[in-house]
Amino acid sequence: MSSSFGHIFRISTFGESHGGGIGVVIDGCPPRIPVTEEIIQHELDRRRPGQSEIVTPRKESDTASILSGVQDGLSLGTPIAILVRNEDQRPGSYDEMAVKYRPSHADYTYDAKYGIRALSGGGRASARETIGRVAAGAVARQIIAHLAPEIEILAWVKSIHDIDAHVDPDTVTLDQIESNIIRTGDPVAAEKMIERIKEIRSQGNSVGGVVECVIRGCPPGLGEPVFDKLEAELAKAMMSLPATKGFEIGSGFAGSRMTGSEHNDPYRMIDGRVRTTSNRSGGIQGGISNGENILFRVAFKPTATIMTPQETVTSSGENTELKGKGRHDACVLPRAVPMVDNMAALVLCDHLLRQKTKS
Repeated sequence: MSSSFGHIFRISTFGESHGGGIGVVIDGCPPRIPVTEEIIQHELDRRRPGQSEIVTPRKESDTASILSGVQDGLSLGTPIAILVRNEDQRPGSYDEMAVKYRPSHADYTYDAKYGIRALSGGGRASARETIGRVAAGAVARQIIAHLAPEIEILAWVKSIHDIDAHVDPDTVTLDQIESNIIRTGDPVAAEKMIERIKEIRSQGNSVGGVVECVIRGCPPGLGEPVFDKLEAELAKAMMSLPATKGFEIGSGFAGSRMTGSEHNDPYRMIDGRVRTTSNRSGGIQGGISNGENILFRVAFKPTATIMTPQETVTSSGENTELKGKGRHDACVLPRAVPMVDNMAALVLCDHLLRQKTKS
């Protein structure tokens, strides 16, 4: 099972949704980088359950403990291990699901691959696994602040179901995004989205949506040609997140409907540096950052567990029905925002360190 990500800044996550805890081991963090439990906790609090009326009510503090690699608030240059204990496991909610495959979950595919699976909460397929990624992302952000303090990574909810937010990637701020429980920079759309999630949840159903992310201040030259193109690394990072079903950067699929003259980004010398007068490339050309804002979008499917009966089969091959139980998000998007921006931080941190080895 592949549980590691990155090249120089490399992380390995561990733990199951209803096991003893979730964590991450980080290798490749330079020495003397500020790393504290408070820094990590700030990011974990953005993704934890029970934080608002529209997310799963599972009560987890997601309290981070640094086990190694840090002394007096500074990294030692050795592996950093971070652990978050699970506090509110309810495996009894999954008794029926232990023998009935949940539609659109990984139950059947894990059985098909391994012949065994964690029966409670989806195990490693649960979004709870992302605790390790977000904790590592907090450390990656500290390294980015040290190596390239001009870089800013922001993500927000672009759409939920058929409701679109109107957010300017060039000017949106973290305070605007975090000012509402949806995590979007459009307060008018936020209210509509909240009502939609409540309505869908009352029906025992779920909805999906799109998270958009901008990386501002990225220097030109990041990314490795051919197989480790920057957009390819971002795509892998985002598509490795639970419930993701699509990735596009810059003009994305809409660019396929344009001509070359419509899509090309003209170059101009502006304030002594090479700039583009449009940004349909999304800040990356030939797999390498060009110094413009990197803009991409990630599509998340509706939450698979719904509280209405669905057709399924048992592990012994019998047709049956299953109705969801337990505590689940009717929409993953508000908690997916910190997953997206911290995965982007992992990619940028790794490529900054890779570029540093070339200088």
